[in-house]
Amino acid sequence: MKLKFSLSITVFFFCLAQNVFSQEVVTDENGFETFSYQEGDTTCTMKKYFMVFLKAGPERGQSPEESAEIQKKHLAHIGWMADQGYVDIAGPFGDDGEVRGILVMRVSDKEKAEELAAMDPAVKAGRLVMEIHPWWAAVGSTLK
Repeated sequence: MKLKFSLSITVFFFCLAQNVFSQEVVTDENGFETFSYQEGDTTCTMKKYFMVFLKAGPERGQSPEESAEIQKKHLAHIGWMADQGYVDIAGPFGDDGEVRGILVMRVSDKEKAEELAAMDPAVKAGRLVMEIHPWWAAVGSTLK
């Protein structure tokens, strides 16, 4: 019974995703890709952002003082990107795994996300590498 229920839920969400993502993607006046779909009497508009995974880089052997200075500059860079309107969400993960944190970038294309990531002092120092993926979210989404 559990397997049948799980399979039904999986099929439901697969079909929903196929319906939602089969909508026509348009580019808005600011260069962002969007699409809309109906859910009952509500129109949902989805917008493409870029999810950036900050991963441990190959150069992690700096002294504690040097690491602290790189981290300070890294955080300043994230603050600058947020002030410029390029980053909507940023934060570290709570464990010591390979993926150290995330950024959700509000940029119109992957090239701009890569350009901003390459400017990060922690990336330049090799402490972090960034993996960037397109990510769709409903316009107006908030964390609760």
